[in-house]
Amino acid sequence: MPPPYVKTIREEILYEYAKLISRSAYGSLERAFITDRFKKLRNGELSISGTIREWEREQELPQECVFCGSRTDLTTDHLIPCNRGGDDSSDNLVLACRLCNISRGDKGIFEWLGLKKKDNLHRLVAGKYLKQLLRLHETAGTLEISKKELSQLCRNCSLPQACEQWAKVNQLTCFCLESILKRK
Repeated sequence: MPPPYVKTIREEILYEYAKLISRSAYGSLERAFITDRFKKLRNGELSISGTIREWEREQELPQECVFCGSRTDLTTDHLIPCNRGGDDSSDNLVLACRLCNISRGDKGIFEWLGLKKKDNLHRLVAGKYLKQLLRLHETAGTLEISKKELSQLCRNCSLPQACEQWAKVNQLTCFCLESILKRK
């Protein structure tokens, strides 16, 4: 659950990204550092990494499943499934083993991993995913929806069971970021 100063969908995306920066810098979640990076992202002093830089770093990763590390039976997986608004761009593609790919199906990554495992996702993969979610929310005009207006997202959300399972109903969480993913 984000701290009280995170008030909108845009800020939740930036907060999750600040956590990625902390994991990259320290190998752990350092709250003061996260708060500092969040504020710098929000104020425009820092920006989310560019596509080219992330692609270059991604090429250095070993050929293994981004979710479990398996090196066998690898497939191309869409971070955001095509039937839920994703595309075939390199920003939306990762390597996943067939088992993880099948297990996840068309679920959002946060929904699939849950609140306890989502922060173990590789930083580059999580960064790509957050950029995709940012793009979808921007297109839908939902970036500035605040905690007080969450019912606008909840009304059309396809994963209320995730909020219920984690006791986060009517709370701003990473599941709100995936509320933009429509099931067709």
